[in-house]
Amino acid sequence: MLVIGLIWVAGLFAFAGRVQRSTPSPEPTAADGIVALTGANSNERIAAAVQLLADHKGRRVLVSGVNREVSREQLRVASGSVRRLYDCCVDLGFTAADTVGNARETAEWAKAMRFQSLTVVTSDYHMPRAMLELRAVLRPPAIHLQLYAVPTQALKTRHWWRSPGAARLMVVEYSKYLAILGREAVLGLGPRTTPAAPNKG
Repeated sequence: MLVIGLIWVAGLFAFAGRVQRSTPSPEPTAADGIVALTGANSNERIAAAVQLLADHKGRRVLVSGVNREVSREQLRVASGSVRRLYDCCVDLGFTAADTVGNARETAEWAKAMRFQSLTVVTSDYHMPRAMLELRAVLRPPAIHLQLYAVPTQALKTRHWWRSPGAARLMVVEYSKYLAILGREAVLGLGPRTTPAAPNKG
């Protein structure tokens, strides 16, 4: 148990290092679409996505996982988005309730728009898990994905574990990330679909 605990802690700090190195994100190349995944600090995520749109880094934005009780105008004002861009080129998705839902909603939107490349915008700590879910559904390289992580200030400090809020956030997210890795590993052990034999009749 001690060895398992040490491995878990080592993995946690490796995960935290990965999160901290993810921001500031490099300037993304132009993609067909931009997807903002809602959650904690949603306004910052949406604002970052719309700014990428303003910088001609995509043709449209999907905001995935919008609360049904929030109006389109309330969301625009809260995120500080420019009305011209927001009214023209921002789509709202209301079906996703979690990261799995975000991935499915994104896949449906990309298919409907016939997009072949997407820039994914979400918080730095959420990005690793979000990319696992998106890759499981979108199956790159069929759709090219690039990352644009929004920094979480509480996690940027070197001694993040000294803050109860930051430590809890990192531990919870790392645990969820491990759960997804475990799920994908189990699914990978399952039977693979083989092409049907041609009908010789």
